[in-house]
Amino acid sequence: MLLKSGVLVVLSSLASGALVACGTEGSPSSSSSSSSPSSTPAAATEVEAPSPRLAMTYDGGVLVLDAGSGEVLLDEEVDGFLRLNPAGDGRHLLVSGTGGFTALDTGAWTDEHGDHGHSWATEPRLTGFTIDAREPGHVVPHHGRTTVFDDGTGAITAFDPADLAEGEPELDTWQADEAHHGVAVQDGHGNLILTVGDEESRSGIRLITAAGNELASSDECPGVHGEAFAGDIALFGCEDGVLVVDGREITKVDAPDAYGRIGNQAGHDTSRYVLGDYKVDADAELERPTRVSIIDTRTASLRLVDLPASYSFRSLGRTPDGDALVLGTDGRLHVIDVATAKVTASVPVTARWREPLDWHQPRPLLEVVGETAYVTEPATKQVHVVDLRTLEVVDSLVLPQVPSELRGVTG
Repeated sequence: MLLKSGVLVVLSSLASGALVACGTEGSPSSSSSSSSPSSTPAAATEVEAPSPRLAMTYDGGVLVLDAGSGEVLLDEEVDGFLRLNPAGDGRHLLVSGTGGFTALDTGAWTDEHGDHGHSWATEPRLTGFTIDAREPGHVVPHHGRTTVFDDGTGAITAFDPADLAEGEPELDTWQADEAHHGVAVQDGHGNLILTVGDEESRSGIRLITAAGNELASSDECPGVHGEAFAGDIALFGCEDGVLVVDGREITKVDAPDAYGRIGNQAGHDTSRYVLGDYKVDADAELERPTRVSIIDTRTASLRLVDLPASYSFRSLGRTPDGDALVLGTDGRLHVIDVATAKVTASVPVTARWREPLDWHQPRPLLEVVGETAYVTEPATKQVHVVDLRTLEVVDSLVLPQVPSELRGVTG
């Protein structure tokens, strides 16, 4: 047991992969254990070069494709609405669905050995590793740790994604003060950043040590939602700007409007800039914005970029060199120079489309894997392949199902 500020914090454990809430309200605490897969993966074969793969959810299941040929390598029926999240190791994804987060092995990876690498391929599979969650929410890989948040209980779980290859990562867990639609992430020092809120509202973030001691906090972030990283600098969206977290320093960057919501962001490992959406109508049933935000995390400043069309929360991405990408409802992939906050190119990819009112419903989305952008077109059951070096559509893969979410790995 730990004693913090007169509050007794009890360490509990995980059994059979089920997440058990631990600690007392107001004092996040941690514990460790592991879960075992239910089946053994097929033997891997060394291949000549990396073999990129795409995972896709649809109404009734999840499948894995060869990203080059479009061949279906796995088609697994799964009930309920499913989401796909990078697990953090470049090989596995976490499938969010009823009951929790389950690891999906895409079956393709490369072991790096200094000046060369060895690429491997095997059959993709849904593994037996699951983190139980009443309402699985955000998944954040960062700095060799992957952190997941259960909106239904406020339980937070983190693990080393490299251990997924063995099937049994050890899990560290904390408990937020109250359940809410939140997000948490471990920084490079083992500290935890987590959102603060309840079922009615959200107000800010806390930075705590692994033992639960508070290092910094801010309540200047109404409606806090989403996160991104500019290298090691973290950014969290608010309804009136963003919070920038650099070490233990938290800086508020105000939006130019009283209500200027930035709820979805796209960061970059080597860029100081973060791309965000930007909404100004607090009362809209569904606002279809035509501006995005560019936040400079070094100067704590924000600029807005006008686009010729609206976009959705699945429209944001970054190029390998850090430019911003926005998939518009005009069917074009817009490229933005983040240093100048100017649109520099617009690539025709899909037909014009309109964002549906229900966020569960399929719509075109953008997924960037290496130097390739993949853009789904549910209306035609296709995924279009865009070479980001030439900004040209180089292929279109026919899909067996209407795509909902899409994630890729380089292999």
